[in-house]
Amino acid sequence: MRYLLPSLILVALMAMLMLRGYVHSEIESDQRVRPSIDADTVPDNILKGGPVIDATKPKEKKPEALHVRDKHVVITFDDGPDPTWTPRVLDKLKQYDAHGVFFVTGTMATRYPELVKRIVDEGHELGLHTFNHPDLSYKTRDGIDWQFSQNQLAIAGAAGVHTSLFRPPYSSTSSAMDNASWPVAEYVGELGYLTVVNDTDSEDWKRPGVKEIIKRATPKTTKGTIVLMHDSGGDRSQTVAALDQFLPDMQKRGFRFTNLTEALGAPTAHTQVTGLELWKSKAFIAAITVSDSITDALTWGLAIVGSLVIARFGLMLILSFVHARKVRKRGFRWGPEVTRPVTVLVPAYNERECIANTVRSLMSSDHPIEVIVIDDGSTDGTADIVEQMRIPNVRVVRQQNSGKPAALNNGIRHARYDIIVMMDGDTVFEPSTVRELVQPFGDPRVGAVAGNAKVGNRDSLIGAWQHIEYVMGFNLDRRLYDMLGIMPTIPGAIGAFRADALHRVGGMSEDTLAEDTDITMAFHRDGWKVVYAEDARAWTEAPESVQQLWSQRYRWSYGTMQAIWKHRRAIIEKGPSGRFGRIGLPIVSLFMIVFPLLAPLIDIFLIYGLVFGPTGKTVIAWFGVLMLQVVCAAYAFRLDKEKMTHLISFPLQQILYRQIMYVVLLQSWITALTGGRLRWQKLRRTGVVEAPGALPGQRREEERWPVG
Repeated sequence: MRYLLPSLILVALMAMLMLRGYVHSEIESDQRVRPSIDADTVPDNILKGGPVIDATKPKEKKPEALHVRDKHVVITFDDGPDPTWTPRVLDKLKQYDAHGVFFVTGTMATRYPELVKRIVDEGHELGLHTFNHPDLSYKTRDGIDWQFSQNQLAIAGAAGVHTSLFRPPYSSTSSAMDNASWPVAEYVGELGYLTVVNDTDSEDWKRPGVKEIIKRATPKTTKGTIVLMHDSGGDRSQTVAALDQFLPDMQKRGFRFTNLTEALGAPTAHTQVTGLELWKSKAFIAAITVSDSITDALTWGLAIVGSLVIARFGLMLILSFVHARKVRKRGFRWGPEVTRPVTVLVPAYNERECIANTVRSLMSSDHPIEVIVIDDGSTDGTADIVEQMRIPNVRVVRQQNSGKPAALNNGIRHARYDIIVMMDGDTVFEPSTVRELVQPFGDPRVGAVAGNAKVGNRDSLIGAWQHIEYVMGFNLDRRLYDMLGIMPTIPGAIGAFRADALHRVGGMSEDTLAEDTDITMAFHRDGWKVVYAEDARAWTEAPESVQQLWSQRYRWSYGTMQAIWKHRRAIIEKGPSGRFGRIGLPIVSLFMIVFPLLAPLIDIFLIYGLVFGPTGKTVIAWFGVLMLQVVCAAYAFRLDKEKMTHLISFPLQQILYRQIMYVVLLQSWITALTGGRLRWQKLRRTGVVEAPGALPGQRREEERWPVG
């Protein structure tokens, strides 16, 4: 069930894009136009008749090609409505008390329903122009039915009416009917529609100039005429300007601009839609309106997020370079060398497979230390294993199960030294790790130090992906945050703190599931510098299954949200707390919580673009983003002196692993917004990350570290 709601949200986003593509003629669009062919099956009276083809009568009666009455002009507009040009056309018609027929497409009607309603409200007639403007001679009867039903659905949802008028896309005069278009007119007649073509074509879509449009639209005699114009499909400024002359000039000649049915002396083409059909139509319009609005917002959001992410990548590369140059500069020192002993705290709950490796690695340290293993009520003999090692400067503190923060606070109370190093019970240190980790305390302003956490079990695919994430997503970020002075998290696997600073902020808090992020933010608010020691390396065992990875990251992301919310008052405070609140919290919130939530849009738009959009441009854009990430990843690997071979799986990580992280973050958001609570979960460990000479551990079943 945990995957269901996030997955449904992602599916809903994709559905909205599909609906958007549907009404923007990107899906089910057919751009084929049939060239003219023979017309030997078209009745002569149709070829030589008027522009209104009535094939609605029984088969024993011949279809008719009707003319409109003398001195009547039926001015028609195709392809709309358009938000720019249709209102201007309507204004001109209203100015000269003229009426006409608007042959609207379903795609445009669904996007601009208010214009369809205005057309009807101002006394004009509507006609069908299909849903997405295909050449119907290529369509089956079922295809034609679909085009008409969707077109009518759009009109009914917008204006509450159906219409009996139809104009085929790409049509001209009745004399141009051929063996391909005539069967369409016949079938449309069987459905009860009049097929309307034209007498005079203004060819305004060619933009030949106002005078030429008027010349082509003007009838040569006083006979009634149907004029073809367009109110959509491009710049129609010449059409609007032509109307300003054409309408009054024709009226001076005694012509009337009327609806088609009035010019034929027939009942109105409109019928009111009521009941369930009306509600269904309105629901259709509402769904498309919502989809358009949301996808427009998402598109803008993607553009903004993309720009900021690219800017962040650039800033990350620059500041990481500056950070590396600073700390690697010959003779660089944080301050006086720190040589005094420090306390190392190892909270442990059921760490039987790992704890010996952890303690043994600490015993090889080249810096004087005392080690306190805080056994939090383990049931697997973790404390016994440590005690049986009989190492003089390693103490075991036993307590009833109370949770990791309580274990750390208990260790702080037993610590003898003024610098406290914290690590996890499944982590191993290198001999120089502690020494490198505590050197920044030579600067009296430094209150906490983040070490360089590395994935030890990187041989599996999931491990390799997490290795990439640790090097690029965590350590490169830490260089950036160090330079900005807003380090958000001291990793639980490796971090160091001044003991008096820990006491000042109240020690480790149990308010959140991310006690490491919580304590780091508390240090910032208390005025301490938090820095990154790149050479202080710790090797930790990363989750080896999707289930375990989900549990870990779900806790991390939810705990980070809790910590940000807990420290929200820093935004309005003064001094160091206010600086972190107004700079650090927004940056951390945006790049760790908000933007990653929108990141799936990249992949959704990729799929959409590959299937329905400009495939070439989509692929180029996606590979451009991928290459930018590859550059950052390669640079991060170079800074960390890691082998580039692990980057072979980077593209696959972006496609698969990243999706898991999206859904985890989305689930965390849902938990936070619904007021849900999440318990701390202990992951299954195997003991594969070892110190030199350690024996491999044995696999055990997954257990929980209760909150207390």
